[in-house]
Amino acid sequence: MRLLLLSLLLVAGAGFDVGAVRDIAVAPGEILRTTSEGRGRPVVLVPGLFGSAYSWRKVVTRLTGQGFRTIVVEPLGTGASSHPGGSDYSLTAQADRLGAVLDSLGIRGAVVVAQSVGASMVLRLAARHPALVKGVVSLDGGPIESAATPGLRHAMKFAPLLKLFMGTGTIRKKLRAGMLRNSGDSTWITDDVVRGYTDPAGKEVGPTINAFRGMARSREPERLADRLRDIRAPVRIMVGGVPHESGVGDDEIAELRAGLPNFAVDSVAGSGQYIQEENPDAVVRVIVGLYEPALP
Repeated sequence: MRLLLLSLLLVAGAGFDVGAVRDIAVAPGEILRTTSEGRGRPVVLVPGLFGSAYSWRKVVTRLTGQGFRTIVVEPLGTGASSHPGGSDYSLTAQADRLGAVLDSLGIRGAVVVAQSVGASMVLRLAARHPALVKGVVSLDGGPIESAATPGLRHAMKFAPLLKLFMGTGTIRKKLRAGMLRNSGDSTWITDDVVRGYTDPAGKEVGPTINAFRGMARSREPERLADRLRDIRAPVRIMVGGVPHESGVGDDEIAELRAGLPNFAVDSVAGSGQYIQEENPDAVVRVIVGLYEPALP
């Protein structure tokens, strides 16, 4: 129950000035929100199941300033994308939707960056649609095999109560507490940031819970572990060096190291789960490194 409450907090809206916003229909009733800025080599940014374009604002500013084009794609059931209750919310289906969006935008060979569970979507994207992905950067996200975690399935038993009692004030209070527990340097957690992450979450609790129900009953058609060796693009995982409850496990790192042909880990000192907030420059350096590998 507590895990779901924390998760609901992170369904954020666009609370900052954005570039070109385009909603792309990938199936009847399934619309994904994209936000593009800048010109140049493409960098695709994918939040986790509980994030939005707002969480990438610091990385976007730095990348566009260095001549990159950034495209934030919010997966189905997150941010300003639609939240249909009857859709397939498996991570594989989410990966294929990301591929459809990139096809629609004419994007090929992009570095794709994802946070938390979004990384598992992007790894599947790289395995199933290799022409779209030049490289993968995971921010504190491991190779999970299902969006239907035991905690999520259990929490859905309390969905009617959540609809009754989850309001904007409760969401903001819980979100701030979760951010504090999972951060190294918490000075970035201001009232404006909390509002940016939660707007318009207070108005979208019902549709979000419907989407969570879809995630809880989702089933994967294939195991990611069986597809890791098909990923030819380099994969870099960035792990916050400060211990935090939502961190990637050593077993997940070992699985990626054993299965991926081109893999490396970067521990970011002083950061927790929100690396893009606490150390956006480190994220940008890894992205640039995938486009401009160092000479031997």
